[in-house]
Amino acid sequence: MAEDTARRLQARPIPVPKAAPPASTQTTLLVIALVVATLYLGSDILVPIALAVLLTFVLAPIVSRLERLRLGRVPSVLAVVVLVFAGIAGFGMVVGGQIADLANNLPSYQKNVHDKLDSLRSRATSAGSGGVVQQATEAFRDLKQGLEQVTGDTPPTATAPASALPAPGAAREPVPVRIEQDGDALTIISDVLGPAMAPVATAGMVLVLTIFMLLQREDLRDRLIRLAGSGDLSRTTEAMNDAGERVSRYLLMQCVVNVTYGLPIGVGLWLIGVPNPLLWGLLSTVLRFIPFLGPAIAAAFPILLSLAVDGGWTLPLLCIALFVAVELFSNNVVEPWLYGSATGLSSLAIIVAAVFWTTLWGPVGLLLATPLTVCLVVLGRHVPQLHFLEVMLGDRPVLPDEAKLYQRLLARDPIEAMEIAEEKMSKGGLVEAGHGLLIPTLSLAEQDRQRNRLNPEGRQAVAEGMVALLDEMMESSPPAAEDTPLVLCIGARNDLDEAAAALLGHMLRPRGLRADVIPCEKVSVRSIAALAPTGVSAVVLSYLNPSALSHARRLVRRLRLHFGPNVPILLCLWSAHPEADAPEHAISQTSADRVATSLTSAVTQLEEMGVLAAVEAEKAPQA
Repeated sequence: MAEDTARRLQARPIPVPKAAPPASTQTTLLVIALVVATLYLGSDILVPIALAVLLTFVLAPIVSRLERLRLGRVPSVLAVVVLVFAGIAGFGMVVGGQIADLANNLPSYQKNVHDKLDSLRSRATSAGSGGVVQQATEAFRDLKQGLEQVTGDTPPTATAPASALPAPGAAREPVPVRIEQDGDALTIISDVLGPAMAPVATAGMVLVLTIFMLLQREDLRDRLIRLAGSGDLSRTTEAMNDAGERVSRYLLMQCVVNVTYGLPIGVGLWLIGVPNPLLWGLLSTVLRFIPFLGPAIAAAFPILLSLAVDGGWTLPLLCIALFVAVELFSNNVVEPWLYGSATGLSSLAIIVAAVFWTTLWGPVGLLLATPLTVCLVVLGRHVPQLHFLEVMLGDRPVLPDEAKLYQRLLARDPIEAMEIAEEKMSKGGLVEAGHGLLIPTLSLAEQDRQRNRLNPEGRQAVAEGMVALLDEMMESSPPAAEDTPLVLCIGARNDLDEAAAALLGHMLRPRGLRADVIPCEKVSVRSIAALAPTGVSAVVLSYLNPSALSHARRLVRRLRLHFGPNVPILLCLWSAHPEADAPEHAISQTSADRVATSLTSAVTQLEEMGVLAAVEAEKAPQA
């Protein structure tokens, strides 16, 4: 139950934080450029620190558990670090032994490789002179000869002129031989061992930093809190806990996913007969820590080896099928089940992060891309000045459904607008969709109109798109009979009010009422006389602007003069809060009979006014 609640909370759109102090665009770009330059230029120092922090996240829970068993801080840290690096050393020894065994067996596979190459070559040229490969080769050869003739270059195989050849029997000029002394022993050692010492030095720094971070993790936490600002301990603590939980959970789940990926790969390769399945299973487990490229690299080696081992094509095809099946199962079953909302990153953010950190720090950056980006998203969630990071990289929706529907209606995209409405309607029906999506969408448009941010063309696009959307959603509703009570749903001021009135009309028709939607032009002073004054059971005024009470008062007076005092008038203030805007105040200001602030309350008010009761009374004798 708690997990479902947390998942629903994660699915909510990103809230808009309070406005941060304004900063110029030039200052923001300068800060970003300085941070990126620092990350790039200081990679030799920052990479070991990042790796040590990552290992600290992984090992800290184990160390804490050992400390609770009264083992002590220093023995717990040393025991965990020794076990981890012993496991890494053992892994290296197993992989090294497997590689040595593979190297010893490679010469025996050479004949199969040559046979496959000969087979491919014979198939490419089996069509004779008309073969595609042969024609392409001849075309490139002719093109090369033509270019050499144009530029005047002599091909390397061209015959030299006779005058350039030495005369027969003539002595050839001796070639001078230069003897260079080798460097000293230190130079040779530095040239040979220098490239190999860099990873060893980095590993040593990571080891030392990890030990000290585990020993002093509380002190480091307090220092980070002091740097972040001790005046807001609640937000700082929440941010640190959020980052730690997300990174730790991600790494733990990644380990589980990789093991469940490498184990069936190793077993499957052993069953189909690929040599050294233990090596490929271990490499698949480790390489899958690298996003995107890791699984492809892990699959390439055993597939190439299967081509060399098998004289035919059965083994390579089985090997490819195995990797594809395990990858699909892992991506579509294991990862969604284990991860959930572990990282909080969107798929695009993971790709962009992998490219960014790989460009800065190389292969190590690719390994650290996801954990580092998780920390950036957490900062964006808790620091208002960095809110753009969560918007750009997070996986939570950045716009509520009503804003997305409003934008799609403005863009005149009925297909996606219908998809949004149908998804909402599938969860709670038309009432829920109208109350939680359609009315808020029209309210957003009305707010933009009041701020002069919505031009008439945009207002028309929203209104017409909403009406078309309603017609599409309610196309299966049968029309009401002609002898049923008639309710006039009037859009009081503009076409947006008319669209809200059309929504109420669609809800009333399945209840047996005839609901005619009337635009505001037909109830003006000059046009209202054209409306039939009889046969109307109720009048509903639709307002998206709850402050237009003076306009509503004039319109109610005009309608009473035309239809008489016996026709009840319902005033619908769709954007009004039912508690903040008291219906009694609106009734006293406008002289309307009833006031409603939602679709549900509008239907309830019509029932209390006896309009729906008249429909039920007409149905009773027929039954």
